[in-house]
Amino acid sequence: MADDCFAHPRLAALYDVLDPDRGDLAAYLRIAEESGARRVLDIGCGTGVFALLLAGRGIDVVGVDPALASLEVARAKQDGARVRWIHGDATGLPPLQVDLATMTANVAQAIAAPAAWEGTLRGAYEALRPGGHLVFETRDPAGRAWEEWTREHSYRVTEVPAVGPVESWVELVEVSGPLVTFRWTYGFAADGQVLTSDSTLRFREREEVEQDLIERGYVVDEVRDAPDRPGREFVFLARRP
Repeated sequence: MADDCFAHPRLAALYDVLDPDRGDLAAYLRIAEESGARRVLDIGCGTGVFALLLAGRGIDVVGVDPALASLEVARAKQDGARVRWIHGDATGLPPLQVDLATMTANVAQAIAAPAAWEGTLRGAYEALRPGGHLVFETRDPAGRAWEEWTREHSYRVTEVPAVGPVESWVELVEVSGPLVTFRWTYGFAADGQVLTSDSTLRFREREEVEQDLIERGYVVDEVRDAPDRPGREFVFLARRP
């Protein structure tokens, strides 16, 4: 099940406006260039920002996401027809042979259930050609990122074209071992509607992720620092032998 911030049509339509800075994607573009990827699977593609960046560079892209509302936003974008969009997740993909599979931003951590995580790694492995790479990021638990997830740090009002002012903020709900749950709240000034979206992320240790990859048949080629969040995230580059 996708979180409401991706699955609710009114919230999915706001996603790109409320989170316009996608400088984090530059590192993934560089990895695609380094690897010479011509076919890419974007797991958890959301509203299609990264998939369309790749397609604009002439790369054949498949984007998969469980949130239909987000996929509808992606399809409606300029050049949306250049990407093959799949409603679902990596555990039920059609036969593919891609050079690179990606999970950008919070995608890997949002796959919180162990069975779903295992199924995602297996599905990505099967979609990769021999020698193809899986690349994703996850926050270092030692950074305790959730301590900044407060209304005080996140409250803002965004003027959204054709919608009007939208208030938004995040609040921490619960920390239970490696699972961190938080709630986004959105207030629409035009009609007074207030919507909320709860999300849970799993904060995995570096050694845990490496072991998960190895057990699923991958070779871990490298673990990099995230250039947009130095010292706070791990970027894993794994390969299907």
